[in-house]
Amino acid sequence: MSKWTLPGLVIVAALSLGAGAAQAEGDAAKGAKVFKKCKACHTIEAGGKKKQGPNLHGIVGREAASVEGFKYSKAMKASGLTWDEETLDKFLTKPRKLVPKTRTAFAGLKKESQRKNVIAYLKENSK
Repeated sequence: MSKWTLPGLVIVAALSLGAGAAQAEGDAAKGAKVFKKCKACHTIEAGGKKKQGPNLHGIVGREAASVEGFKYSKAMKASGLTWDEETLDKFLTKPRKLVPKTRTAFAGLKKESQRKNVIAYLKENSK
């Protein structure tokens, strides 16, 4: 008979899932490096200026097209999106697939690890 009990197995499974979830999180330091691709159009600092794109400080949890004074496309205004991790991942994968007729010229990030890292960096700059 096994020395493992059902509650013991449940705890081990839960800890394993938690470890996997932690590994699934991105690395904000690596995300800062990937974000250099975004700096031509966006700033990330609190109170940073608007460029071709809006300032992205505090974007995680924010409604799309909500930076005051920035002129968004009609498509982005009508998107009804909230920038949570899942939505950011979809947008960073292929912006025009998520929001057709968005003004961004950014084609997207193919690598999931880069997207996760950028999202971690955005989260760090949304506090």
